[in-house]
Amino acid sequence: MPSPERGDPAAARRVAVELELELPLGGAPPYPGAAPFDLEAAVCSHGLFMMAPNRWDPASRALVRPLRLASDRAASVAVRVSRHPARPSDALLVSVLGAPGDALSPPDQTSILEQVRRMLRLDEEDGRAAAEFQAMHAVAREAGFGRIFRSPTLFEDMVKCILLCNCQWTRTLSMSTALCELQLELRSSSSTENFQSRTPPIRECKRKRSNKQNVRVKLETKFNEDKLVYLEDPNLATDTANLQTYENSFNLPSAASGTGNTSEVSLDHSELKLRNEPCLEDCGGDFPTPEELANLDEDFLAKRCNLGYRARRIVMLARSIVEGKICLQKLEEIRKMSVPTVEGLSTTPSTYDRLNEELSTISGFGPFTRANVLMCMGFFHMIPADTETIRHLKQFHKRASTISSVQKELDNIYGKYAPFQFLAYWCELWGFYNKQFGKISDMEPINYRLFTASKLKKATVNS
Repeated sequence: MPSPERGDPAAARRVAVELELELPLGGAPPYPGAAPFDLEAAVCSHGLFMMAPNRWDPASRALVRPLRLASDRAASVAVRVSRHPARPSDALLVSVLGAPGDALSPPDQTSILEQVRRMLRLDEEDGRAAAEFQAMHAVAREAGFGRIFRSPTLFEDMVKCILLCNCQWTRTLSMSTALCELQLELRSSSSTENFQSRTPPIRECKRKRSNKQNVRVKLETKFNEDKLVYLEDPNLATDTANLQTYENSFNLPSAASGTGNTSEVSLDHSELKLRNEPCLEDCGGDFPTPEELANLDEDFLAKRCNLGYRARRIVMLARSIVEGKICLQKLEEIRKMSVPTVEGLSTTPSTYDRLNEELSTISGFGPFTRANVLMCMGFFHMIPADTETIRHLKQFHKRASTISSVQKELDNIYGKYAPFQFLAYWCELWGFYNKQFGKISDMEPINYRLFTASKLKKATVNS
């Protein structure tokens, strides 16, 4: 009989199954310097954790979201991941929320645990990479930093990277939420065909090119604007502008303030608790699968989820997967052929290049999107550079970088951490955000949308 959740009788009635997930032992041979696994550090390590359907509960220090069942990919169950109350140092408690008496088959239980492992990077190679990085980075070891949060599936990671293009962070959040709401509508409708009967037929949509768009972006001047925009659409920047800018889940700037004082930005989280977000098990919407998106009309999807041109790219990606033109399992298998570790560094570039080439054939996957997808897949030797990178180098390291010099500056600063240059960069940047704005893991989800980039550039670094 499942044990009730303490202090929440309603939640206790919803618990159907409780699963235990064994954790890797921190500090165990052959990595005696590795920090113990920290759930909070593993989840709240990247802006992806803020995007629906993920929900981090700062009060209970738990992650809640729907996960797919192996027995029926059209079905989802709400899952709560928390520290095991009886074994907090060596296990997680994975609670499947549902009506009393619900049962999960062994394949379903295995699938749920595998999805949790992927999100938290609990596989052996992920643990080895985190341990090797922490052995050379004392600050990361002390913070328990080394695992970057990602989605339960590669498809969700890929779509969310598309959602980061050419928009502010608030829109990125709303687009992800809208896709999950759409998934609930699709699940509730009798059939996808009936759902689409109200939408126009699929048609090609050509976008006009403007002379104003065919200009090289001088990123140094972007800091004088109120927002950062990630430019990877070929209609918005020339091929020579390989350094993209964006405001999104990867870069968390300050919350807007009406005081006008930008010398030092801080957030009082107690004053920002506007209301409680509903539990995901009550919302029910999961992130849509390729099968759920492949037959949708792209114009309808664009309007329903406010995706703009991204709708076509997402639909084309979903269709290519469903039709077998893109095999995500193949991409994952290629990735497993080489793990970027200190001992195996020489094999990393060839595998990275092969995957990068595979991803480059996908419509809408420019250099920056590909680099971030590959980071999600476990490659940490490349640092995707954007205007936030230039700002950070200027503000934190007192180095004035440009489009042409930023990669050289990154190599000079973080090259000593090879093959984990991205982890070193992100640990530093994420730590800076926590210092400037308060502990990110303490924020209520309703306040994620308050982040903007307009004041981060003016914040001072207290060395």
